[in-house]
Amino acid sequence: MSQADAIDRLVADAESVPESPAEAVVASKLGRKRDHSRDPEILACAVDVLAEVGYEGMTIEMVATRAKAGKATLYRRWASKEELVIEAVACMKRADVAAMAIPDTGTLRGDLVSLIRPHSIQDNDKKIRVMGGLLSLISRNPELADAVDATIIEPRAAINRMLLHRAMERGEIPDDVDVDRLAMISPSMVAYRTLVQKKVADREFLLSIIDGVILPAVGVRAPKTSGEAATVTESEAETDRVPAGIA
Repeated sequence: MSQADAIDRLVADAESVPESPAEAVVASKLGRKRDHSRDPEILACAVDVLAEVGYEGMTIEMVATRAKAGKATLYRRWASKEELVIEAVACMKRADVAAMAIPDTGTLRGDLVSLIRPHSIQDNDKKIRVMGGLLSLISRNPELADAVDATIIEPRAAINRMLLHRAMERGEIPDDVDVDRLAMISPSMVAYRTLVQKKVADREFLLSIIDGVILPAVGVRAPKTSGEAATVTESEAETDRVPAGIA
């Protein structure tokens, strides 16, 4: 089973969990089934709290306050903080590579640089902090580890693989490049910088990965003259104004 299938199954399983006997009694007294319409909003709030304080510091009450919901509402839906967190991570939006407007500038560097957009930097920073907040829980929950990888790491790696394969097809880079390993360089370095060094993975840092690590690894010379760099930057300016969902 692929990682994408695994996470989809996780979401489906979470949504199909039957009511406990106690919940059934409550529903019977109320005369109606539980209302799940606010679940996406609550799960989004759980992700926000998780990114801010981590799993150990997070409480159901904090999520309830953020979502403007009662604690009882959350406990009727999720029996524990761990259950809430697992579903929240599983339901985090993953970049749908097939549906995204992946840049095609004609060069590997141009494509990679065009992915550096203000919104994507902020979104990626949040996802990495979520991952950092889950480290203690991931170590004892393989299912969550798969969900985190499919939600946070794999989407960007998949895009990198696509761009590298495309560069191969046009003859820009050798066809014996280790695509899978190179595709993980930027996600791994961003995670290390954010979680271990406690620094922001800003545009300057991402450009240093592209020009100082990825391009040399595939035998492509990064631009050295100001004119050459300025040409790329000018074309990227238009891209920066386009909202992006690439993590």
